[in-house]
Amino acid sequence: MRIIETMESNVRGYVRSFPTTFEKAKGAKLIDEQGVEYIDFFAGAGTLNYGHNNDRVSDALIKYIQNDGIVHGLDMATVAKKEFLQTLNDVILIPRNLEYKVQFTGPTGTNAVETALKLARMIKGRSNIVSFTNAFHGLTMGSLGVTGNTFYRDEAHIARQNVTFMPYDNYFGDKINTLEIFRKYLTDASSGLDLPAAVILETIQAEGGVNVASPEWLKGLEELCREFDILLILDDIQVGNGRTGDFFSFEEAGITPDMVTLSKSIGGGLPLAIILLRPELDQWKPGEHTGTFRGNNLAFVASTQCLKYWENDDLSNAVKHKSKLLKDRLQAIADKHDEYDMAVRGRGLIYGLEINELGFASEVSTKCFENGLVIEVAGAEDQVVKFLPPLTIGEDELIAGIDIVEKSISDIIDEKKNRLKESF
Repeated sequence: MRIIETMESNVRGYVRSFPTTFEKAKGAKLIDEQGVEYIDFFAGAGTLNYGHNNDRVSDALIKYIQNDGIVHGLDMATVAKKEFLQTLNDVILIPRNLEYKVQFTGPTGTNAVETALKLARMIKGRSNIVSFTNAFHGLTMGSLGVTGNTFYRDEAHIARQNVTFMPYDNYFGDKINTLEIFRKYLTDASSGLDLPAAVILETIQAEGGVNVASPEWLKGLEELCREFDILLILDDIQVGNGRTGDFFSFEEAGITPDMVTLSKSIGGGLPLAIILLRPELDQWKPGEHTGTFRGNNLAFVASTQCLKYWENDDLSNAVKHKSKLLKDRLQAIADKHDEYDMAVRGRGLIYGLEINELGFASEVSTKCFENGLVIEVAGAEDQVVKFLPPLTIGEDELIAGIDIVEKSISDIIDEKKNRLKESF
């Protein structure tokens, strides 16, 4: 760790939360250089939906490299790209009656978001974008503009114009329909809201605290966008790729976004970011939006193997089964400690356990790491313990990880009680 602490920038984050040097990983397990094993409920912040060193992916990559397959090709045609696009179309898009063009952006999620915003503004000839409270869409300047958390925004000193924030579903509780507020802004000529080129949102705000939009709210938002000629951009970077039990997180709501941004697990653990866009929106001139690493051939190979999981419903059904197990266990934990007013939110294999005592969730993450589990926190005040295991995690490992969380919470509460007794 010394060389990392000496040479790596202060901006490093996760190494502070999980202070060990990892050497190996397999499935839902991380192993450090001392041989200590950790269950992984982090999954590379949603990049490893199919687990660490998935055999399908590793075997395909080894074969591809040994055959001198193209590694870097800018946006030239390669066999790896051809097979990826064919699989994406045949396995994902056609069965869902979706017709999208595919644009390869720079290799990270923020590149996809930046590109979608740029294209929406170009198409509509308007500059304003509507985002939502607690949104997270990335940390480069354009995507940071549509990210809500002041921790990231305050130090950037970026211009705040051209983005308007509206309240997300249930932002004021379930008694207020936040879409009516949005509609009022759109219809009132004196509201100060410039008609936006696009609305961008996550169906589940992962970094924002695992806030889940209802299918009814999402349908209403789509209708509002159609009524006012606003493009609907769906950020499925973290909660897509099967995280909710369906390949796309918006499938349950039955909506069809104009653009979908995908990254993280779409690359099978390797850097890849794409935009899916309705064909009529593909209005770029050749080379108008470019980049050296738009399309990672190794990621194409990895992704093609991961997409094949969706040739049948086995993985989807497994995720939904494990989702119920996770939800029930978390609710039991919340009920057991009702004095802490815990709340359980989520869908599929992304869940949040909100603990309404400042710093408690972070203590849980730290204690879990001591007990052999890697799990992060989310929310504006890090008040949510965020469950993000690989989709392929075994049921026994899932239960073992939840057991660690339950034990860690009980240990922390016992320690607090003992300290309180000692103070008297």
